[in-house]
Amino acid sequence: MSVPIFATLGCRLNAYESEAMRELAEAAGLQGAVIVNTCAVTAEAVRKAKQEIRRLSRENPGAPVIVTGCAAQTEPETFAEMPEVTRVVGNHEKMQASTWADLAAPDLIGVTEKVQVNDIMSVRETAGHLIDGFGRQRAYVQVQNGCDHRCTFCIIPFGRGNSRSVPAGVVIDQIKRLIDKGFREVVLTGVDLTSWGADLPGTPHLGDLVQKILRLTTIERLRISSIDSIEADPALIEAIASEPRLMPHLHLSLQAGDNLTLKRMKRRHSREDSIRFCMDTLSARPDMVFGADLIAGFPTETEEMFANTLALVQDCRLTFLHVFPYSPRKGTPAARMPQVKGPLIKERAARLRAAGEAALLRHLASQQGATHRVLVETPRLGRTPQFTEVAFATDQTEGALLDVTIQGHNGTQLLA
Repeated sequence: MSVPIFATLGCRLNAYESEAMRELAEAAGLQGAVIVNTCAVTAEAVRKAKQEIRRLSRENPGAPVIVTGCAAQTEPETFAEMPEVTRVVGNHEKMQASTWADLAAPDLIGVTEKVQVNDIMSVRETAGHLIDGFGRQRAYVQVQNGCDHRCTFCIIPFGRGNSRSVPAGVVIDQIKRLIDKGFREVVLTGVDLTSWGADLPGTPHLGDLVQKILRLTTIERLRISSIDSIEADPALIEAIASEPRLMPHLHLSLQAGDNLTLKRMKRRHSREDSIRFCMDTLSARPDMVFGADLIAGFPTETEEMFANTLALVQDCRLTFLHVFPYSPRKGTPAARMPQVKGPLIKERAARLRAAGEAALLRHLASQQGATHRVLVETPRLGRTPQFTEVAFATDQTEGALLDVTIQGHNGTQLLA
């Protein structure tokens, strides 16, 4: 029998959890199965999950198909009704060794209980799953899961549950373990990262965790993934300003640049808050580079409201954009609001992406002649501290940290 086949859709946390599941499945002795880790962020994500399930079932006839992830959590019956699917497993259950021991049983295909999805809102703890590392040179460490906020467009809290934090001691132990394995860069990841600590004794903040990691470990490069800038605490700002081992790249959950749109999204920040955070951060750390999530075509969005979002690219000096064309997600308040027509959503998303491409080109051009310490990911590819890709003219040693001078760019990457 062959080893399990994993297909991962959606966010970086899903990819991390797929690696943890792979280790659990192998430890349980599961063989010859297909595991699809789904995303629920949009209706399109669910459609792609179904498409992937059908494709993998065709390519692996007779193999049991196990579906898990956020879409499996939020609408388990949708997947249970698919003839290709053998078992539907919830987001909490997928991280339990006992689940994989059950799935490894020889009579899996004949089980009568097809859906194994419990109430994610009842889950109160998140374990620090110890994996050998995600990727060959950069490791991702899950420190938080779930979300306590209820943005009107988002279904994810119902897929992930309420916010839960991994204790700082567990995080530090895992990072030390990864350092011993040779990793030089670690990325802290979660669903709502800046809510880390709210459920722990003493209610520490993300900045406290970051400073403790830098103080108690020898990790050479530390990154934090997507954050909600309105929740950035003073200790985090202090670390950004003073800690060279904390990389100067932040991905911001902005979503829009118009105040009425932000209010209808039930976001907790204003346009002015976003601009102020970016300008203050750049004052403290001039080499900081920002990425951002932005939604095009949110319900009731007028051309003037969209223009405010488009202007945010320059006003916040954004470099890396992740643009989402809005699509209604059943079960969310935004799905009941007056919708923008599909072609207009598509056109606005294209304009946002074009603004993002222009911003990236400006960033790449500004790096001509600059010297960066680059982490080599593959023989011909590395990344700067700002997470910009660097293409090498000749093969380099994977895992090395090299001081390189930028010779130019090819439109998407720096050349060194």
